[in-house]
Amino acid sequence: MVAADPMVEHQIKPSTADPAVTRFDESNIAIARKDLSVTAPLVLFLPGTGGKPENVRGLLTVVAEQGYRTLGLSYDDVPAVVQVCPRVPDPDCSAHFRQMRLDGSGPGAPGVSNPAAEGIVARLVATLRALDRAEPEEGWGGYLSGDTPRWDRIVLSGLSQGAGMAAYLAKSVPVRRVVLFSSPWDFTQPDRKLAPWMAGPSATPPERWFAEYHKREATADLLAESYRALGIPNDHVLVFDRDLPGNGGGPNPYHGSTVRDPGYAAQWRFLYGAP
Repeated sequence: MVAADPMVEHQIKPSTADPAVTRFDESNIAIARKDLSVTAPLVLFLPGTGGKPENVRGLLTVVAEQGYRTLGLSYDDVPAVVQVCPRVPDPDCSAHFRQMRLDGSGPGAPGVSNPAAEGIVARLVATLRALDRAEPEEGWGGYLSGDTPRWDRIVLSGLSQGAGMAAYLAKSVPVRRVVLFSSPWDFTQPDRKLAPWMAGPSATPPERWFAEYHKREATADLLAESYRALGIPNDHVLVFDRDLPGNGGGPNPYHGSTVRDPGYAAQWRFLYGAP
């Protein structure tokens, strides 16, 4: 890793990459070292509910300095799973919710529906194509095989709802690595039982899964239980513990601090590992 190497950064609106996208149009952010080999893996980062790729520019830069291409991707992230499925008796509600957000398929969940073009997978494909058209020498097109992402070259990551999307997708396709920030914790009421998909079989083996949570965030105990259900090895789970970097607000201020506080840079490097 050579932190001083010059970096390249691109911003592209989802609707520019694909005019069929009509909502949640915050710019995607792509960051990489200028000298990076075309064979380097890609880190795809999905923000949390109401989040923007801009919010994790610092994290993406640290990971890019480590030798990855990085892409913060906006997507249909409102409402959150936790705002919909805990009150729905169907234990598969969150799986249906997440499948809809990924590719527009399945029954969805109450009030949750989107066309395929709005799905995470279609947005990823369109953005990689747009980057490849604009900068063909940088290697963005190498993460595609036709209309399909080359998941074996992609690290899935995210915060909160975005981490849940990454985990759900990694269950069905074998990806290079999974890095989860404070999610998922999908559950149903009244007994807060975890959603069945979390303990189900995984196409991505356990040694490729990494995760963290902050010991003072509101759902810390549930997150620890969720990571056990996902089968993540204990030594791949970090418990963050720094105080808030400023006057944090909101009912769960530590929840998002772990992707914003540069004091966690060493932990970020561990979670993503060497390319």
